[in-house]
Amino acid sequence: MTDTLANVTKEESIAIIHLDHPPANTLSSASIENLRRIFQELAEDEDTSAIIMTGTGRFFVAGADIKEFVSAFGQREKALQMAQAGQALCDEVEAMKKPVIAAINGPALGGGLELALACHFRIASNQAILGLPELKLGLLPTFGGTQRLSRITNQATALQLILTSKQLSADEALQLGIIQLVIEPKELLMTAKTVAQSFVEGKSMTSVSRTIECVIQSTKANLQQGLELERTRFAELLLTNDAKEGVQAFIEKRQPHFKHC
Repeated sequence: MTDTLANVTKEESIAIIHLDHPPANTLSSASIENLRRIFQELAEDEDTSAIIMTGTGRFFVAGADIKEFVSAFGQREKALQMAQAGQALCDEVEAMKKPVIAAINGPALGGGLELALACHFRIASNQAILGLPELKLGLLPTFGGTQRLSRITNQATALQLILTSKQLSADEALQLGIIQLVIEPKELLMTAKTVAQSFVEGKSMTSVSRTIECVIQSTKANLQQGLELERTRFAELLLTNDAKEGVQAFIEKRQPHFKHC
């Protein structure tokens, strides 16, 4: 699958999205639309079990396309549409029922960090920098940054990082729990593939998808609502052939053969 702003390759069941919008992989309205379409296609692709997203060149994503902001000055509806488009992309990434891993190869700033925050797992090159500098423009993060960063860290840390516009090194982001691994640049993609394989290899994709749903919902619902979803999905899984096969294989001390149904 090839696009003018992103290239998608497949390695076995892992899809790799290479963001390719030179010179800095900014999120223009066109690239946002294309990425939404790519994720929608991958969501329906039965041969894809996990997704990796990384940047081409020096950048992961340098942020939104600032030039497009000029066209929205004084136009409330247009500004709302721009924000809605970015939020919709990040919502779709987060709602994917297949693991999505951000392999952050370089600067992930503004909308680029917000896109990474919507992924389920984040790995960064030790040369990456991360930050939300929107306040320096008289704006605020609007692709979900004010919401997801506080859920991933905490309210005080999110406010500090956003209000100071601080750019974090990969190691600093790791300490705050914003990313999960820091890797040498040459090992970044290989490590992302290994992580992706560990998430899905030998697993029923039915249970993988339900698990992602429950964990993501835990940040949006109260405990009782989350527990209700958890037990509902558990009961549904016990009706599947995969659950029967998985339990039987455990009893018989053999590897299960899942059919993802």
